[in-house]
Order: sequence, then C-alpha cells, then structure tokens
Amino acid sequence: MEREEIQAHQALTLSQLQRQVSAALATPQLQYVWVVAELSDVSQRGGHCYMELLEKDPERGTPMARMRAVIWASTFGRIATEFYAATGQRLAAGIKVMVCGSVNNHPVYGMSLVISAINPEYTMGDLMRRRREIVERLRREGILEMNRQLEFPQVCQRIAVISSDQAAGYGDFCNQLYTNPWRLRFCTQLFPAVMQGERSARSIIESLDAIASHEGEWDCVVIIRGGGATSDLACFEDYDLAANIAQFPLPVIIGIGHERDITVLDYVARMRVKTPTAAAEWLIAHGAALLADLNERGHRIVRMATERISGAKEQLSYYQGALPVAPVNAVERARSRLRNALMAVGQIGARRIAPALTRLDTLQSNIPLLLDNTLQRHIERLNVKANMIEALSPQATLNRGYSITRVNGHAVTDASQVHPGDVITTIVARGTLTSTVNQQEQ
Repeated sequence: MEREEIQAHQALTLSQLQRQVSAALATPQLQYVWVVAELSDVSQRGGHCYMELLEKDPERGTPMARMRAVIWASTFGRIATEFYAATGQRLAAGIKVMVCGSVNNHPVYGMSLVISAINPEYTMGDLMRRRREIVERLRREGILEMNRQLEFPQVCQRIAVISSDQAAGYGDFCNQLYTNPWRLRFCTQLFPAVMQGERSARSIIESLDAIASHEGEWDCVVIIRGGGATSDLACFEDYDLAANIAQFPLPVIIGIGHERDITVLDYVARMRVKTPTAAAEWLIAHGAALLADLNERGHRIVRMATERISGAKEQLSYYQGALPVAPVNAVERARSRLRNALMAVGQIGARRIAPALTRLDTLQSNIPLLLDNTLQRHIERLNVKANMIEALSPQATLNRGYSITRVNGHAVTDASQVHPGDVITTIVARGTLTSTVNQQEQ
C-alpha cells in the first residue's frame, strides 16, 4: 500500500512528460539540422504544409524511419516558390529532399520536424542521378538509340495517340491536326492511358502493346500530355517505360508538359517536341513539306511538258511551211546530183579510157614480134626433144652395132629363155636374120 502511494506521488502528468521531452529536444544538436528524406502524404491546410519524411531500405524499399514534418504558413510561401523556381516541381509525395529543420515536440500533436528551408539542388541532383542511371542502363543494354534511328515514313498520316481521353492537350492536338491550313488528311486513334501517378508507366506500356499488335496500321506513335506541375511528370522517369519506347518498332514522338519539361523518355524517343500542339504542328509541317515537294515536281512536269509541246509546235509549223516546196527542192537537188554524176562519169571515163587505149596500141604493135619469139622458142624446144628422141630410139641403138633377138615374139634377154631347136629372129640395123638354136650355153 505504501509502495503504491509512493509511486502515485512520484508519477508525472502527461503534460509534464511532454514538457520534459520538449526540454530534452531543445538542444543545439537538434535545431536547424539538415536531413535527407523522401516526402510522403503531403497536404496543405490553413496555409501550412504537412507531410511525412521517410527513409527507405535501398534494396527492399521498405520504410526504415518515419517522422512527421510541417512547414508553417509564415515560411511555406517563400520555400515553395523558391523550390518551384529552381526545380520546376511542387512539393509532392515521392520527391527526395534535403530539408533544414528543428525537432519540436507539441503537447497535443507530438514530435515533428519544423522545416525552415529546403535545398532544391539536392532534389534536382537526385532527379538527374536517377535519369542518368536509366539512360546509362539503356546504353549498356544497346537499346538507347534504337527508336531514335528509325526513319519516319515519307507519308506520315496514320497516327496512334497515347493520352488521357479527358486531357485538354489531346483536344488541342486533334484540333490543330484536323484544322490545318493545307487541308491535309490525317487518321488518328486514341489509345487511352493514365498520364499521372504511379499507374502511368504501366498504363502507357499497355497502350504501346496494343499499338504494336497492329503495327502495320500506323505510321508513328504520339505520346502527349498537357501542362501541369513538373512533379506530375515524375511518373515518366521509369526504366520499363523508357525501354519499351526505345525498342518500339514505330517512330515515337513525345509531347509531354511544357517546353522546359524534360523526362527520360525524351532521350529514347525518335522525336521530342515541347507540347501536344507542337507535335501536331510537326506532323503538319512534315506533310506540308511533302505536299510542297509534290507540287514542285508537278509544276516541273508541267513546265517540261509545256516546253516540249511548244518546241513540237514550232517544229510542226516549220514542217508545214517547208512541205509545199520540199518535193520541188528534193527533185532539183536530185537533178543537180545527177548532172554532177554525169559530168564526173565523163571525166572519169576520159581519164581512164585514154591510158587503156594507149596500152592497147602498144600491145597491138608488139603482138607479131611476141608471136615470132614465142614460136621460135617452141620450135627450138621441139627440135631439142626430137634430137633426144632420135638419139634414144631402137634404130639408133641398132646402128651402133647392137641387135635384138626375139623368140616367139618376145625379146630375149637371158639365154635360159631359149632352148635347142627354138627358132629365133635377130634384128640388125639393116635386115632380119632367122636362126635355129642348136646349143645353149649360160
């Protein structure tokens, strides 16, 4: 009983405990300290800005530390303006910040960090760091430049549009496209997607998949979103979305936010324009350039055809004027050529016949002499041959003392041809002897 009375006597009231905690926290080490954290549950009430500061496990993403924080209305306007001017973003959940604050313990609301300043350079650095990491990863994987290297079709009229169906930017895009002064015809189809918040990346990827399944029906893809807080664009700093766009088989045009807004998608898409309206203007300019080129080609064809026709008309007029006199001129020219040919033939004949006649006269005077010489040569050759024949004749041989013996009409050249009792005939130079063989010797 005494122990219970002593404990009750020594117990503190809650307000006393809170005062002691406040006194313990009012140390210089906990005043105006710089803290790095991620914002969560950001809200504004009564001019004040309330939020939670989080520190997450870098691997698992689970909270490691959590603390309430507040920016009082007396400083919130200045801090928010400076932060937006430097980063282009408003304070929102998911942003990493470096804040300067003092730990405070309120008897009713508990402990919180009263923020007096924010370093916008840290936020910008973290955003750029994340973007650089995504870009570098895409480069290592060899897909960073794939979509940027695609060429737009020469005629780019079938446009697949990814946007929110309620977005004013989509309406501006269509209005600009369909009311172009050149009356170019475009065919567009909206593939609705969530363009803000955590579901944005997944939603856009689903729309890209739907377009890719009918790839042959489209010339290019336009991803557009109207203006807004730069913090709303944080959802586009996503690796999976960037990788899908980088590898998409059709050229992709990005028209997100304002001119100064840049996301990682601008590094991988085939083209980046500043606004949805600018995307429409580029498509119109692309078509107008092609139309101008076609018009120029048409004008060139007309000029060439006109020049050809004009030249042909002039030539035809010339022929029409020349046709009545052309036959007469042709006949006269033929007659002139014939006269010239006759004169040339006469001259050529005279030049060629006179030498020929001279040669004939010469030959005629030389013929008797040539005949006598030729006959004399032939006679001499015949005499030589006659003398030779006479010298080689059988009679000449007989005259030299030789004789020819025949038996049965055949000349005897060997004694074995003759037998005793055979009658032989012997021819001498003058006469013939007939004998009977009595004896044969060899």
